[in-house]
Amino acid sequence: MSKLTAQDQFIDLSDYGRPFGRWLAKSLKNTRFTPIDVTLLFGFSGLTAIYCILENHLYWAAFFIILKSMIDAADGELARIKNTPSYTGRYLDSVFDIILNFLILSTICYVSRTSFWTTLIAFTGIQLQGTLYNYYYVILRHKSKGGDVTSKIFEHKAPIALQGEKQSSVNFMFKIYTLVYGRFDTIIHALDPNAYKVKTFPNWFMTILSLYGLGFQLLLIAIMLPMGWMEWIIPFFIGYSILIGVLIPIRRMYIA
Repeated sequence: MSKLTAQDQFIDLSDYGRPFGRWLAKSLKNTRFTPIDVTLLFGFSGLTAIYCILENHLYWAAFFIILKSMIDAADGELARIKNTPSYTGRYLDSVFDIILNFLILSTICYVSRTSFWTTLIAFTGIQLQGTLYNYYYVILRHKSKGGDVTSKIFEHKAPIALQGEKQSSVNFMFKIYTLVYGRFDTIIHALDPNAYKVKTFPNWFMTILSLYGLGFQLLLIAIMLPMGWMEWIIPFFIGYSILIGVLIPIRRMYIA
């Protein structure tokens, strides 16, 4: 099941784990596994990658980072297959992502003896990159007839709980989500406040934008680790943020 209609689908460079995610979701369709169980599983894979970095098992670290991305694609797929969409699961997924991003970069900082303040700048850059990707992608999904709208363009208040989940759980996870993502959302929305007015985004633009998707970011880290480029990961993602200053002006000038 796609989050977009056929005409709005694009080559998503960050979504290479989708085929595995669909296979895993179909395999779990008739089991007791829930989408949240799958979210916990990708969290475990991310923590295993961190342990491997600490122990200098860099090929295994790369493997578990990529596996994390592949499993990450399965929780939403399972929710759609079982028809059990959940705001609690959606927020938990995002919170796990940002925590793992911070821990992975902090571990690289520790092992490579990179400045912690430089690492914080890189972490901020990665989150702004991912926020820009999610901002435009969620807008596209809302514009796409029949697209997945579990994620909201603007997260101003806790949504009403869906069937099968408690409102208290949604409220709690929403508070955590806004705590860790709120500032990044505010910055990106301020840089392009009228993006939600577009009719759609061209496929070519979304493909370029997918360079900022979390899956692609993790793929870059997974490639750089075993190549012996650990010292360059933090500086790279700082410089990689420059593309934000290219994509937003392109959207504002040429895509309405």
